[in-house]
Amino acid sequence: MTRAGFAELQDVLLDASFPELDLALRRGRHIDREELVLYALLTDAQDHLETFYRRYGCELVHKADGYFYLLPTGEKLSRRQLGAGDMLVGQALALLYLDPSTIERGGRVSTEDVVAQLAVVLGSDALIRAFNPKRRRQDERVAQKTVRTKVAEGLRHLAALGFIDLDEDGQLRLRPALLRFAEPVRGLSAPAEALAMLVAEGEIAMLAPDPEPAGDPAAVAEDDAARAEAPASTEPDDEPDDEPEDPDW
Repeated sequence: MTRAGFAELQDVLLDASFPELDLALRRGRHIDREELVLYALLTDAQDHLETFYRRYGCELVHKADGYFYLLPTGEKLSRRQLGAGDMLVGQALALLYLDPSTIERGGRVSTEDVVAQLAVVLGSDALIRAFNPKRRRQDERVAQKTVRTKVAEGLRHLAALGFIDLDEDGQLRLRPALLRFAEPVRGLSAPAEALAMLVAEGEIAMLAPDPEPAGDPAAVAEDDAARAEAPASTEPDDEPDDEPEDPDW
């Protein structure tokens, strides 16, 4: 349905909020009810915008959980798959989102909660290997620091895509779009347990629009900044370990 003010697509395109909305969607951002103006624009103009983005080879998806996003279905708008590290972090966040204790805390968690969730699902050794794939042997403390660095990097990427908010106090506020990571297990009697199994087996992947829309230098610069990687460790690959202790996550 469309409201009177959006009788035609042109009315949508002339809306003052449309440029911000369009760039956000093309960068892969998820728009939920907390972004009142953009969400209202999407809701009121959904019919027009579905047709509009279909011309670019994208589907405008509206989930019952209360968020919109663009799903590439053709080749006109470049697309990319989330990196393995981002996927692991997103899956851990989805598990935390489904955890009743998180609801009791107002949907807020810490980075340490994310690391602990990954350690529980993957096991400490597998967690270290997941974020240190090229390292055969290294000091346990260096490995743990690398994991935390990579997790923090993944959190920044996911915040840019609208999955979480990074609060000034260091807490993470979880948003409904995290349920995208749980799509393969929706409808099951124990979705959290099923998702944990998929995480452990590395079975989930997700496509998103490439956040570098052609002809938009500002968007490219912003995304490059968001994706800047932490400096690589300078520890030698074959440094012999002392007797490594179990990681204390």
